[in-house]
Amino acid sequence: MMALRQAPCARGARPFQAVTPRPVRMVACDAAALQFIKGVNEPTIPEVRLTKSRTGANGTATFIFENPSIFQASGEMGDITGLFMVDDEGTLSTTDVKAKFINGKPQAIEAKFQMRSQFEWDRFIRFMDRYSEDNGLGFEK
Repeated sequence: MMALRQAPCARGARPFQAVTPRPVRMVACDAAALQFIKGVNEPTIPEVRLTKSRTGANGTATFIFENPSIFQASGEMGDITGLFMVDDEGTLSTTDVKAKFINGKPQAIEAKFQMRSQFEWDRFIRFMDRYSEDNGLGFEK
């Protein structure tokens, strides 16, 4: 792919003259993923519930994973240290993670992510847009 870029305004140069085209390097972005152990993607798709305060200053995302695959693999790969939301912007994380047991067997994991500002809310929504696009999820009120 070739691109034109704006030339700097040097003495005698016109502000929008075309410069020699050069190839544009395409960088692939990693898909958005949820992880309980850093570096190990969780393939189980959770139910996600969002709440937001009336003022919009605070919000909570609750993730509910029914029978996540991490239950079978956590002994081999390490301990669950939190929920990590990883995408091309970086990582969001929470340590508010609880396992639910029925008859002594793990059945579900619930994780809560607190957002304490509009900036954190917007960043979370960007992550969820990427995650839902990658996993074919939809939104319902």
